[in-house]
Amino acid sequence: MSSKLEQLKAMTDVVADTGDIETIRRFAPRDATTNPSLLLKAAALPHYGALLDSAGRWARARGGSDAEQLANCCDRFAVDVGCEVLDIIPGRVSTEVDARLSFDTQRTAERARKLVDMYEQAGISRERILIKTASTWEGIRAAAQLEKEGINCNLTLLFSFDQAATCADAGVFLISPFVGRILDWYRANTDLVVERPEDDPGVQSVTRIYNYYKANGYRTVVMGASFRNAAQIEALAGCDRLTISPALLQELAADEGELPRRLSADHANCADTATRLDEAGFRYALNADAMATEKLAEGIRRFAADQVALERLIRER
Repeated sequence: MSSKLEQLKAMTDVVADTGDIETIRRFAPRDATTNPSLLLKAAALPHYGALLDSAGRWARARGGSDAEQLANCCDRFAVDVGCEVLDIIPGRVSTEVDARLSFDTQRTAERARKLVDMYEQAGISRERILIKTASTWEGIRAAAQLEKEGINCNLTLLFSFDQAATCADAGVFLISPFVGRILDWYRANTDLVVERPEDDPGVQSVTRIYNYYKANGYRTVVMGASFRNAAQIEALAGCDRLTISPALLQELAADEGELPRRLSADHANCADTATRLDEAGFRYALNADAMATEKLAEGIRRFAADQVALERLIRER
């Protein structure tokens, strides 16, 4: 029998949750995702030193204030890493807008256009790029604008059904509902004991969103993310896409047990009716969900902190 990773690839598009080139070569995913945390890790690897130096020279040549040069250097580095990844994979790479813009629709859209333009100047078509932004009201509105311009988006830091429903209504290309961080919150704030993967609140969240999308004819792709263990991944086998860390890719590749399909568009069973939230409704629904509110805010803070750390590293170079 083939490995669970190969069985998973037969029913789900596997995405590498890393910017590490060697890992991507080894596991041959369809797509890859990056974020400020992953770029910060990549920047510490010897392989990426030349890219950082090249990005610095490029930013200095463009001129501008110190802040503008720093932002340009970070964007250049992110795009250069993305270009290297795209030399290996057949599909798309996700590149994230600065998390500090998560509550600014206009500046998020402007930064996204800049990143796509940089990719296109490097010879990469926009059809191979996904722009990542947080699933805030402002991030979703920016994504709705960008989708109309042919710029596909990946809405990340998604923890609630209402975030997912609003993303689908906005016509975004893909969402990344988090699994592990949801479980983290329930373990820290409740007495929940998960005895089976099906009882995992993160798995339940993605399953509900997937079934809602399929039952109501939404075309937005569901890509489960933020896994803590292989059992969570196996419980979502059949989901449109799953983005998986190198350690869990290795675990799945080494396991030759049987992996049954758990999700199927043909058998989507959904009790949720289609709903459309305006801004006030969205904000109230998010506020009513303590887990989603706290994890979204925490996620933005963490990505912003890693962006600042990357900028500090660049200054030191």
